Amino acid sequence: MNETYTKIKENLTSKDKFCIKLGLERVSKVLNLLDNPQNKIKTIHIAGTNGKGSTSAILAKILEKSGYKTGLFTSPHLIKYNERIKISSKDISDYDFSILLKKVNTLASENDIILTEFEVLTVVAFMYFCNQKTDIAIIEVGLGGRLDATNVIEPILEIITSISFDHTERLGDTIEKIATEKAGIIKPNSIVIANSDNAGLDIIKNTALSMQSELNVATEATCKSFKNGISEIEIDGKIYKINLFGDFQGNNLSLVLKSIEVLKDKGFKIKNLDEALLDIYWPARMQFLKDNVILDGAHNPSAAKALRLTLDKNFPAKKRIWFFGALKNKAFKKNIEILFSPDDVVYFIKFDSANSCEYADFKKVYSSKNAFFIDIMQFSTIYDKIIMGENLVIICGSLYLAGQILALSGNKQ
Repeated sequence: MNETYTKIKENLTSKDKFCIKLGLERVSKVLNLLDNPQNKIKTIHIAGTNGKGSTSAILAKILEKSGYKTGLFTSPHLIKYNERIKISSKDISDYDFSILLKKVNTLASENDIILTEFEVLTVVAFMYFCNQKTDIAIIEVGLGGRLDATNVIEPILEIITSISFDHTERLGDTIEKIATEKAGIIKPNSIVIANSDNAGLDIIKNTALSMQSELNVATEATCKSFKNGISEIEIDGKIYKINLFGDFQGNNLSLVLKSIEVLKDKGFKIKNLDEALLDIYWPARMQFLKDNVILDGAHNPSAAKALRLTLDKNFPAKKRIWFFGALKNKAFKKNIEILFSPDDVVYFIKFDSANSCEYADFKKVYSSKNAFFIDIMQFSTIYDKIIMGENLVIICGSLYLAGQILALSGNKQ
């Protein structure tokens, strides 16, 4: 890790920044002082509980392959903060990152504005995309939508992916409350896209109606097969091949294709679609590290259910060995109930995070003669032995864990 990036990381993880404070007042003040760079670029806003990142990545790759200079702002990162801010698949450099970070922090300090980590990153992303004159930037919501720092943009299009329970302590304890927060990204007289099976569709419809905005419902998708690393997905009678695994990717692709229709109406020229779908790389979302090893976030019950259903459909007879780690503030007990069968072997991992579940946390909710408890530094030795067999190995439970696994295994982002 070089000196410049070390300083970037230290700055963003300082005590005053490393927290969550929803609201638009602070970020709006700083952006006003910067002459609102977010208003000088075309944007697409994406909210939802699960699927935001994959949907963003698919759409960004299609626009990139169509010849557009395409910004992409996502979270969280897996190994480096730079991953969150990309232009045409290339991460922001440490140099550009450090220069913009210093400018934002200096400006905020001079005006007595205390920004959180995510607010700083959001402002840096808007400045970078504006300075680099992107043709369009895809902006993924960090948390919720209505009060998320990204919700200062006036996008040409809004997309809301699947809605389920996550961050209930901040977004509410019912689907209706959570959907209301997600639908808070819908702007007056805009266009919003959602799937027909979205659990919050009624709220999205009502919000769009109140905003006099147009709601487009994406066509239902069917995942037909998964062969040689490629999923075949049928939408409107056509088969699309995409370099992503998981039945839920059908819904994500359907949202993207409906978005492409809207973009075409707005003058965008889309080409090389098939090539783009085969060129997508989105790590730690049902990613195959080897033929028998899958890495996935699966950090909430909905994502865990999607993972379990996909495994049951594609590998029904395979014996499963799990490496599972979770954050204490997540619904890890429910995830465990969804994912594991009695005959599965489970290695619970304590990873490098102050909020990582301890061994005692897992022991309270899961008991089996096939359950073991290790820390992240023991992982490599055990993993190297296990992957030599014929069993299916799944590493999941947290994107923070996934990032550390990728770093340990030498995968480059």
